[in-house]
Amino acid sequence: MPQDEESSIPGPRPEARIARLTALIPGILLCILVAGVSAGLEAAERRWFAHPYVEALVLAILLGMAVRSFWNPPLRWQAGIAFSAKQLLEVAVMLLGASISFAAIAASGAALLGAIAGVVIVTLAFSFGIARMLGLPTRLSILIACGNSICGNSAIAAVAPVIGADRDEIASSISFTAVLGVMMVLGLPLLIPLLQLSATQYGILAGLTVYAVPQVLAATVPAGLVSTQIGTLVKLMRVLMLGPIVIGLSLLAPRLNGGARGKTTAGFFRLVPWFIIGFLALSVLRSLEIVPATLVGPLTTITGFLTVVSMAALGLGVDVRVLANVGGRVTAAVTLSLLLLLAISIGLIHLLH
Repeated sequence: MPQDEESSIPGPRPEARIARLTALIPGILLCILVAGVSAGLEAAERRWFAHPYVEALVLAILLGMAVRSFWNPPLRWQAGIAFSAKQLLEVAVMLLGASISFAAIAASGAALLGAIAGVVIVTLAFSFGIARMLGLPTRLSILIACGNSICGNSAIAAVAPVIGADRDEIASSISFTAVLGVMMVLGLPLLIPLLQLSATQYGILAGLTVYAVPQVLAATVPAGLVSTQIGTLVKLMRVLMLGPIVIGLSLLAPRLNGGARGKTTAGFFRLVPWFIIGFLALSVLRSLEIVPATLVGPLTTITGFLTVVSMAALGLGVDVRVLANVGGRVTAAVTLSLLLLLAISIGLIHLLH
């Protein structure tokens, strides 16, 4: 009987767990190294230009891809790279919830919040449709639509583990979105005289169209403090749409991953990934001020670094030849989606005016 009880104990032995954790170390350290170099380059950009035009998140995936082009990591590195690309990214998504307060959302006003939500939903639907019309796979189309409609690379990084996107799909969407994101920062101020935009109007336009929060700062600083403040507020409200979108996609994920159409009776905790539940829990705790404001800064820093490490891992796992095969269609999808977002945002600005 004791023998039967011992044999029924589930889970690996402690020695196996230690061996498994040890196997992760080389790959994780490699990803941290690439992430550290990327963070250093972003810091140099801040020192030279005051704002980073190419974020560490983008630099990490590009550097990882460059390393992979010259050196294919052997098997002993693969476990840690895979862990960094998936589990660390899921932890980063969960920690994002600590930076969201429902009180801040309510204080911004129902009309503006509704307009931003409308722009995100419409752009999301049309961007997905454009990508599918160009023959791109479903998951890649979702990544492009979310990146274009919500917050660029951060949205792609958050949505990817929910829908089960692979490394090549993530790298494709992030790489081409990043290029157009930089072009937006450089080109958007040209629309101020062309469209006769006021500081307020330009701030709204930048917040609705520029991908990342740092890029919003870079795009609006030349237009003045009012544009910067309004652009940042609109951008943050746009980022808040990430939560509902991710939850909705998590409910659709079983179908995207080949789940049976009729299996709709699964429990909530099986349908929604653990890190999304953690994201919601931290959002509630932050709104109730159980998570104090003093912790938001450190948690945001940790979240950012984990995301950069994950992007380095994704880059290290990407075959550049795959990007070359889909590059033209991805570029067309991202470009057309961005032009659509610009058109909708300009129309909304004139409507609000």
